[in-house]
Amino acid sequence: MPGRWDYPPALLDTTMDQLRTLLAVRETGSALGAARLLGRSQSSVQKQLDTMNRSYGELCGEPLVRKRGRGESVLFTATGVALAELARGTLDGWAEGAERCRSRSGARLAVGSTRYTLGFLLNAVERVTDTFQSEGVRLTVAHVRTAELLGKLDSHDLDLVCGSTLTTGAGDERLARYEVLEWRRSGLALVSNLFERRLPCPTVAVSELPDCPLAVSSDGLIAGFLHGWFGGRYREELRIAAAIDTLPYGLELLTSRVLRGCLLVTQGIGEALADGWLLEENVQPIPGGASRSLADKGLRTLELVDDVSSGLAVLSGAFVRAGERTALAPGHPLNLLWGGLRREHARHQSAELSGPADRPR
Repeated sequence: MPGRWDYPPALLDTTMDQLRTLLAVRETGSALGAARLLGRSQSSVQKQLDTMNRSYGELCGEPLVRKRGRGESVLFTATGVALAELARGTLDGWAEGAERCRSRSGARLAVGSTRYTLGFLLNAVERVTDTFQSEGVRLTVAHVRTAELLGKLDSHDLDLVCGSTLTTGAGDERLARYEVLEWRRSGLALVSNLFERRLPCPTVAVSELPDCPLAVSSDGLIAGFLHGWFGGRYREELRIAAAIDTLPYGLELLTSRVLRGCLLVTQGIGEALADGWLLEENVQPIPGGASRSLADKGLRTLELVDDVSSGLAVLSGAFVRAGERTALAPGHPLNLLWGGLRREHARHQSAELSGPADRPR
């Protein structure tokens, strides 16, 4: 083993870029595949691979890879496999370490929100914009789909997210990894263009869903509810009339009458639609009476009653990684923005108490 400062030249001459190249070859099986993955020329990738093969062949007594027949993937030796795993740990460790340093310094803050919580986030950002500008904090905002909301925190791509996620109740261990500023817990609602004789108002039970033609997404919050209610074979249990990726697409299907059926939405969106705030693709919410939005388009919102006692709910709020805020100074940008979100939440609660007419949209 080398002394504290005495490392082999082959090790000291290895760059992070070479480690990345080795991993790319390991994943794709060839220099050509790695070149396509990394957006580089095959010759540059092959040159790096040959250099590492020669250097570590001398150092370890065995090359990292061996060439095989034309068109065949390279063969990783036992040494190559072991060092590729070390390379992955090295790159991941440095990336995570740099991310922690970035977060601690507060020079940049990366936040995200779903489409329907962006306004809430931006109102909170307005409260801290002057402070961020005076201290030179670079704030970036990203659009996040509900299905990837918490994953963006886990991967350290974002420091804070606003949106909704599925929860199973107070004992939901999955949420223990996060600090949550909870805005609301609710269920789902049903938007439908079916006639009342086919689907009477004002409520529909979960147990009645198998009789309704549904437009559903393949993943995300709604799919989580269906899986919880009907099990892993819910697609066989239900009448899936259309597969959708976004709410506006589903609404367009219903308003166009191409689909006669129902669309599952969160209770909050159902209420917004019933109040006349029809959210259409690439169009900002437009206030107006229900007669100008849902009724004129042949749609209505129905309450969905959970009669299967699943305990599932939509948890809407702001999320950060557990313990991260408390490890930072009170004046850190993440804590300042969190404080802005708390004040914005308090403002919304006060407006709700004052009556619907004064409720912020």
